[in-house]
Amino acid sequence: MDKSQVKWLYISVGFSLAVLIVILALTINENTVIYLQEINPWFLLLAFLTHLLTMCFWAMRVKMMSGSLSYRIGFWYSLNLVFANLLASAITPAQAGGEPVRIHELYKAKVPLGDATAIVIMERVLDGIALAGLAAFSMIVLTDQWTQLGTVSEIMVVVTWIFVAGCLFLFYLAIRRPDVVKRVVNRCTVWLTKTWENSRVEALLSRADKEIDNFQGATLRFVHTAKGGLAWGMLFTLLYWVSEILTASLILVGLGQPPLILESFVIQLILAILMMIPLTPGSSGIAEVGATSMYALFLPAGVVGIFVVLWRIVLYYFNIALGILSSIIIVRREARNCEDEKA
Repeated sequence: MDKSQVKWLYISVGFSLAVLIVILALTINENTVIYLQEINPWFLLLAFLTHLLTMCFWAMRVKMMSGSLSYRIGFWYSLNLVFANLLASAITPAQAGGEPVRIHELYKAKVPLGDATAIVIMERVLDGIALAGLAAFSMIVLTDQWTQLGTVSEIMVVVTWIFVAGCLFLFYLAIRRPDVVKRVVNRCTVWLTKTWENSRVEALLSRADKEIDNFQGATLRFVHTAKGGLAWGMLFTLLYWVSEILTASLILVGLGQPPLILESFVIQLILAILMMIPLTPGSSGIAEVGATSMYALFLPAGVVGIFVVLWRIVLYYFNIALGILSSIIIVRREARNCEDEKA
């Protein structure tokens, strides 16, 4: 990690820790000790294992979608790619930093840059479709749980549909209007490279246009000839989100509380959508405050803060640890490849 990444990691983690300390200070009471005595460590361990299973579903999505475009990516390579993406996601708004990492790792696995970009962006599109579908399903079937959230549910209905419309609009541009994408990229490139030599800027613009064409071609392949990749991608996307959502219920049971499966399903969907909005690095603060405010409607005050801390340990701090481990593996791999090239 370079100095700027380390700085953002400190900011993200520091902000998260500060918010968690405030939440604990506001929620700890005389009953908290009783709740701590009722902790079942086996369910907490199961929550960690379920989160790892979630990452395996993500890795399988990458593997199957790459395979549908005729690129053979091993499961363990895909899993390490997912782990590496977690660290960058933890320090960037909307977790957007993970996309370049996944594209880079796919490129290192000999997937052309345009196809790698198509795979990663298609993952985002599938995430958007899955979240929108699950949210629409829960709004229809779990109306009582949405109603209990009051004003929050009304706001999230609007946010959800804006999110869905945005995903569909980007998908449309990628397939039907690559010329618009090229114009936007060209203008941004010219603005960001004002001090560069003209030859460098022209080369970069040419490369960008070529990769946009590659991306459009790969996207059309997904839609027309690699539909199996989309089908597998959607299956593992749904498994990913259901597994991720159930992790919170396992933590609740580990704290001696009812699993609140239906309520937690709705809350986790809302949080997942909120965390895709680019507000803070790694959604620090947003996730903690959002979870506390909504779970406080269903849980005793003395256990809410403990639950949110454990939830963030599993889904945020554990991700950072996995990302650091994966980064070490990648650095060692690159060093070994350099040595082989020299030999």
